[in-house]
Amino acid sequence: MNNDMYIDTHCHLNFPDFDGDRDEVVKEAERQGVAGVVNIGTGIETSRESIEISNRYGIVYPTAGIHPTDVENLAFSDMKLIENLAKNEKVRGIGETGLDFYYGRSFEEKQKDFFSAHIEIAGKLNLPLVIHQRESRDEVIDIIEKGVMPEKVVFHCFGGDAELAEYCRKKGFYISFTGIITFKKADDVKEVCRKYPLELIMAETDAPFLAPVPYRGKRNDPSKVRYVVEAIANVKGMGIKECAERIFLNSREFFNLGSTLDT
Repeated sequence: MNNDMYIDTHCHLNFPDFDGDRDEVVKEAERQGVAGVVNIGTGIETSRESIEISNRYGIVYPTAGIHPTDVENLAFSDMKLIENLAKNEKVRGIGETGLDFYYGRSFEEKQKDFFSAHIEIAGKLNLPLVIHQRESRDEVIDIIEKGVMPEKVVFHCFGGDAELAEYCRKKGFYISFTGIITFKKADDVKEVCRKYPLELIMAETDAPFLAPVPYRGKRNDPSKVRYVVEAIANVKGMGIKECAERIFLNSREFFNLGSTLDT
């Protein structure tokens, strides 16, 4: 494998933040050793856009899904559109989906219904499931326990919840870290990372959000995923090259990128 190869397993290149320089952002990612970028759908239109962007850039792979905070004004029948989009040959996952009660619980049941529908579609199409969880650990676990989960599941942007981490470990779920792991006060996130099996860890930017140190507060982009990988290596007390290779292989296998990436 070439030196310093990375996969950004979660970003949003279709967001307006990149409208002015999307081509250059993708080129810079490639220059920095990024061999693959998973661009995450957060709604019907963004899932369509994600597929369109993947057709423009060889290293980009889309997912299809509806973010839990975006289900409020949608009809449950809209999930059929997500299922249809997910049948596109380039789509590599379902999500991001899950539960988010950070802003309140005014449409909690609707979030749960949509989350369950995503789980069902992921299983039906044999695609990985990308889970977003915020202020909703127990409810997410409850739905997972009631459902039939697809073979591959990742909790993206994993925080410092040791109880959820232990649950994920027992279930064999992947967890993915963002630039938060580079933050000075992220001791709880680092502790989760330290204890979690490396073979179940991936790295992401969640760009344009959560830029790692030394870019904190600026627009994030896929080229900066290397800082997340380096932080994971440091937390685990291992060599960066060894850590980067393992995370690259994890990510490639999880999203079924296979021989589409040069190694």
